[in-house]
Amino acid sequence: MKRVAFGASVIVIALSASIAAQWPKHTAPGVPRNEKGEVQMDAPTPRMANGKPDLSGNWIRFRGEGGLARGRGAAPAAEPATPPIATFFELGANMRGGLPFTPWAAEVRKRREAANAKDNPDALCLPMGITQFHMHSQPRKMMQTPHLLAIMYEANYGQRYIYTDGRALPAQGEPQPWWYGYSVGRWEGDELVVETNNLRDEGWLDVRGSPLTDQARITERIRRPTYGKVEIDITIEDPKAYTKPFTVRVNQQIAPDDEIIEFICNENQQFRKLIKID
Repeated sequence: MKRVAFGASVIVIALSASIAAQWPKHTAPGVPRNEKGEVQMDAPTPRMANGKPDLSGNWIRFRGEGGLARGRGAAPAAEPATPPIATFFELGANMRGGLPFTPWAAEVRKRREAANAKDNPDALCLPMGITQFHMHSQPRKMMQTPHLLAIMYEANYGQRYIYTDGRALPAQGEPQPWWYGYSVGRWEGDELVVETNNLRDEGWLDVRGSPLTDQARITERIRRPTYGKVEIDITIEDPKAYTKPFTVRVNQQIAPDDEIIEFICNENQQFRKLIKID
């Protein structure tokens, strides 16, 4: 049985997209720019007709926060009171003491790391789950209406629907569990609060294999403080895997002149070809 270092295997997962396959360069209209044609990242937040922030756009991870995102811009310095920043590889990388694993969850992650993350959904062309998608190096497109926020992820061609039409979450354990769970959102001022439950069991929160179970509830607080930035604070509650709830932050930056591409994972996936794991 041939095994390789964990770090090498996750890098292959991260770079499995075909970088050359891009739309021709297009300068998007209606984007605030300076005299050099550069996007004014600190321009005012665009808003919907109802006055709420418009989250629509093509987004990538902020550079310098453990992601491998394309595009320009630097990560902002974290304020002392802000949640720790999640990285592409590990949700709790910047959390003092790490994630609050239960003994069962600590053993699960240890076992997944020992197997070089070979069962990571990203490596198997399966839906990765909410946190891995947020942290992924490949871009995502958000499209917002008054009653729905749809997110299309280039990675594994994932798509997610967040309903903002006033419906309630289904009771825990009642409907069929889904890869992305069931998500509803409500506005608290300029912050979209999204709650998700009824996820499938045996999920992965990050590349290192931090587990998520069917007992989990995820709360995301999404803000767009400027034209060029989205902040997402993610709170995980999962009594089987974690001794207490915890919160991390993922920052995104706008990429208005880029476009997500067709990404058929089984066609582009190189992990199994390059890394031999029995």
